[in-house]
Amino acid sequence: MNASSSSEIMPMRPPLVPLATLIGRERRNDKPLIKYGQAALAKKGEDYFLIKTDCVRIPENPSSVFSVFAIFDGHNGVSAAIYTKENLLSHVMSAIPEGIDREEWLQALPRALVAGFVKTDIEFQRKGETSGTTATFVVIDGLTVTVASVGDSRCILDVQGGVVSLLTVDHRLEENVEERERVTASGGEVGRLNVYGGTEVGPLRCWPGGLCLSRSIGDMDVGEFIVPIPHVKQVKLSNSGGRLIIASDGIWDALSSEMAAKACRGVRAELAAKLVVKVSSFTYMKQNYRSAITVTIRLLFSKKISAQPCNNIST
Repeated sequence: MNASSSSEIMPMRPPLVPLATLIGRERRNDKPLIKYGQAALAKKGEDYFLIKTDCVRIPENPSSVFSVFAIFDGHNGVSAAIYTKENLLSHVMSAIPEGIDREEWLQALPRALVAGFVKTDIEFQRKGETSGTTATFVVIDGLTVTVASVGDSRCILDVQGGVVSLLTVDHRLEENVEERERVTASGGEVGRLNVYGGTEVGPLRCWPGGLCLSRSIGDMDVGEFIVPIPHVKQVKLSNSGGRLIIASDGIWDALSSEMAAKACRGVRAELAAKLVVKVSSFTYMKQNYRSAITVTIRLLFSKKISAQPCNNIST
């Protein structure tokens, strides 16, 4: 009887799961959930989006999927922005060696982005057109975010606790002392527009050409002082994820990074971009173009992953 009683109260143990199965489950769930939204307020119509959430590192291998979000803000026409939207990704991918694993791919990505930007610029200038474009190009693979940018569009990261980080560098000559020094050291002239009587007006520009940016794709009429080499930054998110806001200069003329992040906290990504554009239009009424993409990244499961240090690659 004692034996019978003992067997009745003995707890049932769950079946053992092989370690390889547990690791496989964890790897399969290592891709975060990505939600995004986009919005634009058209004035000149020279801004273009690129949104691809089904890119793959290895053809026909869904486990190698990654996402791309980008904004191209054209000037002096739309040709450069359209060409960059249609060709930059393929040029970046062609610069990455084949047959490498994910970690090696992430390590190769920053340099491939630089090579892709330069190739896109060279190929577009062969067309003989004078338009130009900014480019802010974001690659999301798992919890790793890699951003490459030229011009004055911007990408910010808002993470848990309200910490906002700038993942790009503005290449406006008016605001970037290092870029002014680079342009003048290479033989370019930086100054404002002279009007009748010698009065200087407007922002600082590079001459010849009069572009107020120091880096862009295209702009073959402004000489070799304007370069397509992007600022590149790669960060590894913690398991709490975060929200990216990628937007053209019309947004940032109206809102600081902190203001933009605060404006859409607690709002679904699908609506957040519209809210950022709306708030910026109320804050700054200048008639220019505003476009934004918001991307929310979060894991679907709870796992202890410590935040990793950021890697900066600036050229």
